[in-house]
Amino acid sequence: MKPRDAFFSRADRYSLGIDDESGRHFASLPVSAGVVDYEEYYELTDEQFAHFLAVPTDAVIFIEECGRREHDDLLMQKPGWNRGIPV
Repeated sequence: MKPRDAFFSRADRYSLGIDDESGRHFASLPVSAGVVDYEEYYELTDEQFAHFLAVPTDAVIFIEECGRREHDDLLMQKPGWNRGIPV
């Protein structure tokens, strides 16, 4: 995966972008597994990506749902046994 951010919100701790390898859009949020911090990437449709860029409050709602693991089916990289928690 080669992610490239198109937008990020420092205040709400998320980013929107595109994976340069696959061309897929994503939303990402930072997580911590104690010894390592990393990002989880959730695949977005083209329509979701455009909508979240236009309406950031909806993106925040989606990111909060991801943090509660409500969209794990959209994870672009499956987490290991020591999955992090949102920071």
